[in-house]
Amino acid sequence: METHNELKHVWVRRQLQELVAAGLRPGDALLGERQLEEQFGVSRITVRRAISELVQDGALVRIKGKGTFVSHGMVRSTLHLASFNEDMRAAGLEPSTRVISATTATPPEAAAEHLGLTPESKAHHISRLRLGNGAPVSVDESWLPIRLLPDLLSEDLNGSLYRILSASGHPVQRVEQTVEAAPAPETTAALLDIEAGAPVLLFRRRSFTGPDEPGTPIEYSISIYRADRYQISMRLGAPVPAG
Repeated sequence: METHNELKHVWVRRQLQELVAAGLRPGDALLGERQLEEQFGVSRITVRRAISELVQDGALVRIKGKGTFVSHGMVRSTLHLASFNEDMRAAGLEPSTRVISATTATPPEAAAEHLGLTPESKAHHISRLRLGNGAPVSVDESWLPIRLLPDLLSEDLNGSLYRILSASGHPVQRVEQTVEAAPAPETTAALLDIEAGAPVLLFRRRSFTGPDEPGTPIEYSISIYRADRYQISMRLGAPVPAG
């Protein structure tokens, strides 16, 4: 049986959802906790609990020192081989990209090792800000071999990089990826419009081309996603009993 306070909390959460649906747009600020407390005639604890659950659901987002805002939405991605653009469109968002830099440079050790380069070799280095419905979602940093993609930097890098690789005869066939929680570096945080040190999802991806295992290394990438706008979903089956 729910207590009276729990019923109040559910009612406030519903009122906030209706308030957002009635006229607030993504990025709009929510009324302050004191104003909501007075408007709904409930305690500050009840208001905070309702807001916290809506933040967890991805409907609202808190920005330290600024307040609570209507979220631009959270993309839920299953663990599969797909481009950023495919993930955004699957979530009903319009993807777009802003190229931060595109040049040739000496890659870091992990990227050089994956691409099979010597320490003094250079690679294509592409840094891009990825957006969904105009709101920043991730910053992607990719390293790719010049030998296989000599004209890459002359391509339109505002679209899908995977599409460019496929058109160049080097489609991504397989990836190895790790994901971890991390604090946002200051420069990246500014691009993602979040506080420095805010929690983000850090992806490291090694991509391969070619039909045969293990394939030819074609890209090493590091992507930093806003944790309040991107979520990983997976489905696990029950273990098969030993025979």
